[in-house]
Amino acid sequence: MSIDDGLSRRLFLARLSALAAGATGSALLPGVASAATTAPPTLVDVDAPDGATTDPTSLTVAEAATLIRRGKLTSEELVRACLERIEGYDSLFQAFNLVLADAALARARQLDGSSPRTALHGIPLAIKDNYFSRGVRTTANSFIFADFEPPYDATALSRLEAAGGVMIGKTQMGPLATTRATTPAGVITTVNAWAPDHPNINPGGSSTGSATATATGMALSSVGTQTGGSITAPSNAQGLTGLKPTMGRVSLHGIIPLTFTRDHPGPIARDAMDCAIMLTAMAGPDPADFRTLGLPQLPDLTRAATPVRQGGQTVLRRRTRIGVTPDFLASSNPETAAARRSYLDALAGLRHATVVEVPLPAEWDLLTGTAFNNVRLPERTEPFREYLRQDLQLFGVSVLNWLGGLLLSGDEYLTGQRAKVVMFERVMDEVFDACDVVVQAQPVPFDIIGLPEIGFPIGLRAATSDTPVLPIGTILGGQPYAEDRLLEVVAAYQDVTDWHRRRPELPPAPAASAAPRAPSLAPARLSALEAARIGQ
Repeated sequence: MSIDDGLSRRLFLARLSALAAGATGSALLPGVASAATTAPPTLVDVDAPDGATTDPTSLTVAEAATLIRRGKLTSEELVRACLERIEGYDSLFQAFNLVLADAALARARQLDGSSPRTALHGIPLAIKDNYFSRGVRTTANSFIFADFEPPYDATALSRLEAAGGVMIGKTQMGPLATTRATTPAGVITTVNAWAPDHPNINPGGSSTGSATATATGMALSSVGTQTGGSITAPSNAQGLTGLKPTMGRVSLHGIIPLTFTRDHPGPIARDAMDCAIMLTAMAGPDPADFRTLGLPQLPDLTRAATPVRQGGQTVLRRRTRIGVTPDFLASSNPETAAARRSYLDALAGLRHATVVEVPLPAEWDLLTGTAFNNVRLPERTEPFREYLRQDLQLFGVSVLNWLGGLLLSGDEYLTGQRAKVVMFERVMDEVFDACDVVVQAQPVPFDIIGLPEIGFPIGLRAATSDTPVLPIGTILGGQPYAEDRLLEVVAAYQDVTDWHRRRPELPPAPAASAAPRAPSLAPARLSALEAARIGQ
């Protein structure tokens, strides 16, 4: 189904307004008169680089899927290669807190006995540890959920597995998705794939285990959640491509929450096509999450992520105005500023692309500042209020933020929620009236108002005496339900550049690799009934 931009805007605004007013039922969320359905990711045909089968962990999802379909690679071979990478390196990178080697190999063998019907058939995936996985420990790296085994899968995970994905393990994350990956007490765990000897170099937001697993070849793709940049930030930090979809595109059912209106599940992958394949599998209506109901049909994302060439040149699939805000070239780092200029030049060189300057909306600092942004704190606190009353130590190093949610008054919360509507209207009126997509340096405000965005690499920062080579990334934001437009632009950019193909140089494997381990957590403190309520 296709709908015009005006209808998309009205539909999204109505839904955002209902959520901002504290709606808790689907009856208050208008939708379009259509039955959106979930479609598995279609088969793809992408040639892999010469010699890729000697190291299948370097493949993209699309490349591996093509090799599997052509009979040149099996799922078992691919899963074994990733497990060997985990065995050799995870004691250094600490991307996983649980590896499911036996289960993954058994599933791979099962899949090898059938013909591929989707692009995820037999692909090893790393799953952030706040996604419920039936019968498999799901901790959210929290004392509260230690040793908890959910009674069902998160909807997004069940759809990935239904499409043929192989869960190879659960990844480390920030405690309850609040920081980069650390222990609940704040000790750093997961490190940046490009800087394993520099734990002070941030690997991104709370989805860092997923990103590091993907960047190091321990999995071919992964999933994360984004509330304040935790898909785009680790993607930018580790040379990956991560897609945060529009609010409601992917069900949050069975994902341990951080906020009611800003959580977004999405893929962390190696390029635009892999993001398209992953999101196609994950997205769709879910009766268990009213935020997903009544949305426009998901576009053909794999088509959007397929580069178009005419006369030997890469062209955008549609004429697209690419907006640039005044702060984008204002980086104090000369290498970052140069990479951004080169990126804009590459976009401007694409046929059907027009790069235009767009203003920041009025009262931008106020709307995106602490006064209104703090409304996320009560949303964080609400599902866990009883645990705050029970024992503050359950929240570890982030306890002050959780307590902050108890201190915000009801009128401040409502004012902040309504400020989201103002922000959305100004973004649409003052930014998207002049462009179709907008280049960003930060995930704000798209996290806050639920619009889609994609992070991807645009360069490398040279090594210094203190730091190794590091990726430089950027973010592209889009209009409601326009994930396809974002993928069109990024796929075209990646067709004329190779930053997304740069891989971190792995050091020699540690001499004595520790077995994959679980975080040191206290015993589980919640029942299955309580967990099911939190997972709604």
